[in-house]
Amino acid sequence: MSEIHLTEEDMDPVVKRLRRAHGQLAGVLKMIEEGRECADVVTQLAAVSKAIDRAGFSMIATGLEQCMQQGEAATDAKQRLEKMFMSLA
Repeated sequence: MSEIHLTEEDMDPVVKRLRRAHGQLAGVLKMIEEGRECADVVTQLAAVSKAIDRAGFSMIATGLEQCMQQGEAATDAKQRLEKMFMSLA
């Protein structure tokens, strides 16, 4: 089974998403410290979670593309990528 190696170019959108999520999470912590409404905090937590999930999905999508380009057996690629995808669920 081949390994997925993502380039800096591949990772740039992922890093940007994670930096945004980092800022959102800092905002959530501040909201909690300020005693903001529970519904507002949960809404922002959901946004952070979604941003992190999308970063993971982006990495998996890029990995799938690489597997196809590298000629990895379709069954092996599917099983490995499905395992990665499910780890985000």
